[in-house]
Amino acid sequence: MALFSAIQVETAQPLGPPDGRYLRRPAAGEAPTHVLVFSGATTTVVNVATPFTDAAAAARWLREAGETEVADGLGVLGVVMHAFRLIVADPHVSGPGRRQLLSAKVGYGDGEGLAEGRFGMSRELPPPRGPRFQRRAKVLEPQAKLAAALSGREPTLVCADLALRATHDLEEGRLREAALGAMIALNAAVSELARDPQAAAIGGRIGELRDLIGGVTAAAQTALEGPLSEAERAAVSHALARTEAALRARAVAHA
Repeated sequence: MALFSAIQVETAQPLGPPDGRYLRRPAAGEAPTHVLVFSGATTTVVNVATPFTDAAAAARWLREAGETEVADGLGVLGVVMHAFRLIVADPHVSGPGRRQLLSAKVGYGDGEGLAEGRFGMSRELPPPRGPRFQRRAKVLEPQAKLAAALSGREPTLVCADLALRATHDLEEGRLREAALGAMIALNAAVSELARDPQAAAIGGRIGELRDLIGGVTAAAQTALEGPLSEAERAAVSHALARTEAALRARAVAHA
């Protein structure tokens, strides 16, 4: 009996799609790559494209599986949730991020069991404590920054929200949406940061963002008509990373 790898995540509440099993295909008529099983607040993402050769291979995979496999599964789930958001025309629908999960498991099993959300073997992963999360928490100090924003001492910026949305699109593989969002975010960042009380302290970063507008605008123009090239994807990714860096520098300047 064939064995397949899978992740299973639990969220605080159901994500939205009706309970059941859903096949994901790269294109109409092609073989499915994943099966998603929605059951209440539990979602299982099964990789059916690459079954294991035997139980020993599955066991070896499980010993080494971790956050990379969870991220891959959440990426597939994000594509499905994006489609569901458009189908139900509800802007509040979205896929969960890693930190929003109550639990995350990796495991394997046969097709029949996984189709019902049951693993043959699995293990639960601890919450992530990677440097990415620590860096943002350390620099931005959420409690102090929230207090500053609520008191009006350090207003939140529109460009920050726009950049986060574009970054999410990029991470979920929605490159056309990411390019269009990045163009708006980048222009908003240049405008807002230039008027910030700490503009003099981050003048070099503002100039850097201004220099990136042309490349991102070209990528956005391509996105209006079709897929992005690899160079355009890289330009969008770089611009969003530099926008985030400029916003971190602003946060430090205001500290």
